[in-house]
Amino acid sequence: MRKPTSPEAGGSAESGAPRTEAASKEAQKEATPLSTVVRVRSLLPSLPPAERRVAQRVIDDPEGVANSTITELAQACGTSETTVIRFCRAIGFHGYPELRLTLATEAGRAQSAAGGRVIGSDISPDDSLEQIVEKVTFADARAVEETASQLDIKMLEQVVDAIVAADRVDVYGVGASAFVAKDFQQKLHRIGRVCYAWSDAHIMLTSAAVLGPGDVAIGISHTGATMETIDALEVAANRGATTVALTNFPKSPIAEVADLVLTTAARETTFRSGATASRLAQLTVVDCVFVGVAQRTYGPTRKALEATYEAVRGRTVRADRRRR
Repeated sequence: MRKPTSPEAGGSAESGAPRTEAASKEAQKEATPLSTVVRVRSLLPSLPPAERRVAQRVIDDPEGVANSTITELAQACGTSETTVIRFCRAIGFHGYPELRLTLATEAGRAQSAAGGRVIGSDISPDDSLEQIVEKVTFADARAVEETASQLDIKMLEQVVDAIVAADRVDVYGVGASAFVAKDFQQKLHRIGRVCYAWSDAHIMLTSAAVLGPGDVAIGISHTGATMETIDALEVAANRGATTVALTNFPKSPIAEVADLVLTTAARETTFRSGATASRLAQLTVVDCVFVGVAQRTYGPTRKALEATYEAVRGRTVRADRRRR
C-alpha cells in the first residue's frame, strides 16, 4: 500500500509502528480464516520463480502435496528441499510438515462440505452441460465464500469510513471490472452519494486529475496489473485523494499505489469461467462496502431509497398490458 491512513493500515493493531514483512504475513494468517490455497494464490505473482513452481503445485494439487514428502515435492517442482522450506515460510508456515498437515485438514473439510463429491473447477471438452453448470456454480460459490472468509474487516471499515466522509467517489475499471465499477456507482448514486464510474483510459486520468483531499478514488482490477487503472489511481493519489484498490492479489502493482486494499479470492479456470467467478467476488466486496456505507448513513439513505423508488415506481409495464 502507498501509505497508511490510520494505525491499522500500516502498523499493528496495538500501535502505529510499521510491521516487518514477516510479522505482517503472520498477522494476516492469524487475523482471518484464510485457506492455504487462497493465500498461496494471492501471493503467487510476488514469489521468486523456483518458489512459484512449488506454489503452483500447491494450487493445482493440494491433496497430492499433502501426501508427498518434501523430497518428492522438490523433485516434482524441479527445485530443492531448501526452496520448499523457504516457500513454506514465505506463506506463513514454520516448515513443510505444518503445510502438509494444514493441506490435508483443509482437503478433508472441503470434501465433507461437498458431500463427499470431488468437483473439479476446470471445464473439459467432454463435459456435459450438466457438468458445466455444476462446475461453474461451484466455482462461483467458492469464490464468494473464500472472498468473504479472507476479507479484512478492519480494512473494510476504513474504506467505508473514507466513502462516508468523501465529497466525491470516482471508481475506475476496464474490461469486466468496468461492469463492477458501474454497479458500485449506481448503488452509491441511489443513496445520494456523489459517485462516478469511468472505464475510458483518458477520462479516468482527467477525472483523477480534478480530485483532491476529501475525495476517494477506487481502482478495480482482478490481476492488479491493469495499467490504465493503476495510472488513474496514481494521479488521484498525487492530487491528495484517498485511494482504494480492489484486487485478487495483495502484492500486485495496484496495491502498491493504494492507501487501502481490499482483496478477493477467485481463481481462473479453463475458458476463463474464472472471469465470472472473479466478477462475482468483486461484486461481493462492493456489496459489503455499499451496505456498510448505507448503515452508517441510515437516515439519509432510507430517505434517498424511498425517493428514488418513488421516482421509478410507475415505470413498469402493467399486468393488463403484458397479457396483450
